[in-house]
Amino acid sequence: MKLVDYPLTLEEVREFQEEGGNYLKLTVDIENCWLVAGGELHADGEKILLGKGSRQDDIWGGGINLRDKQIDTTAVLNFRPKLGNDSLEILDSEKREKFIKTVKKIFQILWP
Repeated sequence: MKLVDYPLTLEEVREFQEEGGNYLKLTVDIENCWLVAGGELHADGEKILLGKGSRQDDIWGGGINLRDKQIDTTAVLNFRPKLGNDSLEILDSEKREKFIKTVKKIFQILWP
């Protein structure tokens, strides 16, 4: 797992691919544009982000397929009825777009 708050290089993306294959779990702070890449559980990434100062309500989970550049916004972490999100998918379109925007910013090398 790695905390990232800057655009990754192609070499760094390839390192993630070598370590974990084409699919990479992502836990994202949608307000600070930080993410934790990798790991077994989104909850592990959430713990790292909380330690950095993220607010619980700003942390959402998903992943990216590094081969076909598909971003998904589905994770058990996202099931938050108190925030009106009673699904594994990020239902709020604004939050979902912030998640995708952060992922694309950090993995911008994939979209030259």
